[in-house]
Amino acid sequence: MRLAEFILTNREPILAEWEAFARTCTPASGSMDITALRDHANEMLTVIATDLKTSQGAQAQAEKSKGKAADLDPAERTAAEEHGSGRAESGFTVEQMISEYRALRASVVRLWTKVQGELGPSDIEDLTRFNEAIDQSLAESITRYTQDLDESKEMFLAILGHDLRTPIGAVITSAKFMLETRELKEPYSTLTARIVSSSTRMNHMVGALLDFTRSRLGGGIPIARDTISMGKVVHDVVNEIAAANPDRTIRVDARGGLEGRWDCARISQVLTNLIGNAVEHGATTTAITVDVRGDEKEVAIAIHNEGVAIPTDRLNGIFSPMKAREPSATPLSTGPSGNLGLGLYIAERIVNAHKGRIDVESESGRGTTFTVHLPRRE
Repeated sequence: MRLAEFILTNREPILAEWEAFARTCTPASGSMDITALRDHANEMLTVIATDLKTSQGAQAQAEKSKGKAADLDPAERTAAEEHGSGRAESGFTVEQMISEYRALRASVVRLWTKVQGELGPSDIEDLTRFNEAIDQSLAESITRYTQDLDESKEMFLAILGHDLRTPIGAVITSAKFMLETRELKEPYSTLTARIVSSSTRMNHMVGALLDFTRSRLGGGIPIARDTISMGKVVHDVVNEIAAANPDRTIRVDARGGLEGRWDCARISQVLTNLIGNAVEHGATTTAITVDVRGDEKEVAIAIHNEGVAIPTDRLNGIFSPMKAREPSATPLSTGPSGNLGLGLYIAERIVNAHKGRIDVESESGRGTTFTVHLPRRE
C-alpha cells in the first residue's frame, strides 16, 4: 500500500495518536476538547496525502526543501498556518508545536512500516516525499505562530504604553503644580523637581514605545503635515537641548529656502534624537554643528560631532531597534526615547513617513554626521 493511500485509509488511528500526544502538552492542553486538540490535523493529512500523489520534478523538490510551497495563494492560509495560529492562541510553546509534528511523523512511519513490512524503492521515495511535506507544514506553522505571537506582544506593548500615559501625566501635572506654588522648602522642592524630571523622562520613553509598536504593527508612524519653517524648528530644538546641557556648544548654520510641509512635532522629535545623540556620544571639547540647507526640492539637515567613530560593522544596522547598544555614562534625559535605544529607529521611521531618508557617515579623525533629507512636499 502506498503511503498516501495508507494515510487516507488510516486517518482516525493517526489522529488519535496526534490527539494523545497533544494532551501531554500541558498546561495549554488541559482545558482543550478533542476538536481543539486535533485542530487542523485532519486537513493537514489530506494536504500531505495529496502532495504524495502529485508528481514532482527536481525543481519542485528543490523549492520545497527550502520551505517554499508551490501554487499557494498568499491571501489564503494553509491548514498548517491555521494550526500554527491556533496553537499560538491556545498557549502552546513553539517547542510543543514542533514536538507535535515530530510525533505525527513518527506515528505515520511506525504505523505504515508495521503494515508494509519490507520497504521497496517506491516506499523509500514515499518516505522522502512524506518528510518533505511534514517539513513544509512545520515551516508554515512556525511562520504563522511567530507572526501571531509577535503581533500579540506588540499589541500588548501598545496597550500598556497607552494606559501608562494617564497615571504618568497625573504625576507630572501634580508635581509641577507643587513646584509652581513656591511653597515647598528644601529638600522637598528638590525632590519634587526630581519627580518632574524623572516622570517626564518616563513619559518620553512611553512615547517611544508607542511609536515603536505603531511602526511594527504596520500602521506606520502617523504624521500631520503643515507649512513650517525648518530654520525655526531647528533653532527651537537646539535652544532646548543647549539649555539642558550648558557646558556644550551647538552651532547652527541655516541657509536657503527652509519652508515646507512637514509635521513640526515629529521633525522636532527627529532632531532631538539626533542632536541628543551628538551631545551624548560626541567629544565634549568640540562644538556640535547643525547645518541646514534648502533647495527647490528638499531641505537637508546635517548634524556633525567629533569623537570616536561608529564602528563599520555597526553602521549597516544603525537604525535597527534590535541593534546592540553601548552603555552610556550620561544618558540624555531630554531625549524622547530615554534609554530604550529606540531613538535612531524612530527617527528613521519618521523621516521615512515624510518620504525622506537619513544618511550616516562616520570616520575616525573626521567625526560622525547624520544628514536628514526631507522633500518639501508630499
